[in-house]
Amino acid sequence: MSNLSEQELIRREKLNKIRELGINPYPAELFQVTTNSSNIKSNFIEGEKVIVAGRLMSRRIQGNASFAELQDNSGRIQVYFNRDEICVGDDKTKYNELYKKLLDIGDIIGIEGELFKTKVGEMTILVKDFKLLSKSLKPLPLPKTDSDGNTYDEFSSPELRYRQRYVDLIVNSHVKETFLKRSKIISSIRSSLENEGFVEVETPILQPIPGGAAAKPFITHHNSLNIPLYMRIANELYLKRLIVGGFDGVFEFAKDFRNEGMDRSHNPEFTNLEFYVAYKDYNWMMSFTEKLLEKVTIDTLGSSTVKFENKEINFKGPYEKIGILDAIKNETGIDALILNEKELAEAAKKIGVEIDETMGKGKIIDEIFGEKCESNFIQPTFIIDYPKEMSPLTKEHRENPQLTERFELLINGSEIANAYSELNDPIDQLERFEDQLKLSEKGDEEAMFIDHDFVKSLEYGMPPTSGIGIGIDRLVMLLTNNRSIQEVLFFPQMKPLKKQPELSVDAKSVFEILKEFERIDLSILTKASFDNTEYSANPATPEWWWIDLPFWLSLVVPSLKTAFAFATVAGSQRAGRPELHISQRPQLAT
Repeated sequence: MSNLSEQELIRREKLNKIRELGINPYPAELFQVTTNSSNIKSNFIEGEKVIVAGRLMSRRIQGNASFAELQDNSGRIQVYFNRDEICVGDDKTKYNELYKKLLDIGDIIGIEGELFKTKVGEMTILVKDFKLLSKSLKPLPLPKTDSDGNTYDEFSSPELRYRQRYVDLIVNSHVKETFLKRSKIISSIRSSLENEGFVEVETPILQPIPGGAAAKPFITHHNSLNIPLYMRIANELYLKRLIVGGFDGVFEFAKDFRNEGMDRSHNPEFTNLEFYVAYKDYNWMMSFTEKLLEKVTIDTLGSSTVKFENKEINFKGPYEKIGILDAIKNETGIDALILNEKELAEAAKKIGVEIDETMGKGKIIDEIFGEKCESNFIQPTFIIDYPKEMSPLTKEHRENPQLTERFELLINGSEIANAYSELNDPIDQLERFEDQLKLSEKGDEEAMFIDHDFVKSLEYGMPPTSGIGIGIDRLVMLLTNNRSIQEVLFFPQMKPLKKQPELSVDAKSVFEILKEFERIDLSILTKASFDNTEYSANPATPEWWWIDLPFWLSLVVPSLKTAFAFATVAGSQRAGRPELHISQRPQLAT
């Protein structure tokens, strides 16, 4: 209780008084609502009886009457409380005590009433009865706007908003709109795939071998089996096993996990859509992706054109196509295909791309493209025909054996999708896995593991197949005009809060006494000398003053009885030094 603010303490006192009135502030029984604020406004009927529930967001009490604002799942609506409408008998406690004195902004209440319009035409509910459904014990950070239009107390700090998303959703209505659009995007994709005959499936999140992508996995341990398990980095290999098993088209909205960096476009836990279809290739997949994303954009926003910051991005196909090696050559002059690994590494260094000895040729190409080319592609563009070293799960290009039939879809300088003509030759697949093992031995933590069971599945025969992975979080960022992935995740991963060091009882006593003094004359410090040679060279350093500040203050303010005790606490907390003995302290010159 000692850490509670004054407002929180007051609300807890109100909570007790509510209980003393015989009212349960957290009732268990059903409260049956009949409508919501949005339906009332779109289908308003004067005098209609309604039952609604929501959070009390503002109120203006004027004696026996009060206007308030109720926020529910669909928006806000004005409500009107009148004492005599609510309390028809002599007992006015419900209005005078419960409503006026014991309710607070943020409390959740249920209301029964009738619809009417005020003199200025505001649609309003005349409250006939109300019920407290949940007492709020913490005040909401509600913004306030003055007569000049200046806004104060906004809940706008990203750090706080992401850590307390529940508060963010209550007070910032645009945040909820982002997540409603996210739901529409996923729903549109799901219905489109189902209409094409795809089957939605589920595959393991805990996997014995982390396959399907070049990424560093999270590792855990299964106690009963006594084996290590990996959090899924991709669901590709399991979905392709299902194609082997006879499904012609499968998809999954997967939670994937990669133990890598965090920034504005990367979260260690993210949502990825993958789908695979038999008897198709990457050319078919490019065409299908264009149609899918155009439909999703129209379903979500009503148009195929998206406004992102100061740019307009058009999702209507067809999209431009360019080979990754051509893009690198156009931007840097480097012809990566004809260079060996050592030559490519030197070329990369010359143009300022950082590489290390663990990188193979494919990784170096990826670094060059990411550093020098990727940001140039604003409109949807297919980057196609990746080198074989970069694509261990991809079928060899039908015209150039050094390349593969792979594309990435870039929009606004960011990868949105990655797709292949899937490799279905088991012998070639095993050789590609073995090449990845060599990279792992060089120190590449993102190199793929050899999945012998997947190779075995290919030996039974997988039909020609095309597959794709689409980053749902990044797609939502584009369609909601958000630059940060944290804005489109309800609960993004955050760095742990640093625990503030707690002051000792003596330290707190010193600060309480210091509050009584507006200014302290420290001129006495210049008359001090030291009998400790360690500090005699420069006795008046800021560090020394802080470490022994209570000692100096005890000279100036004799009432600081706990100063010496505080000196050892402050000294150890601030400078990490051992306890200073009194014999080491400066002595006043005589």
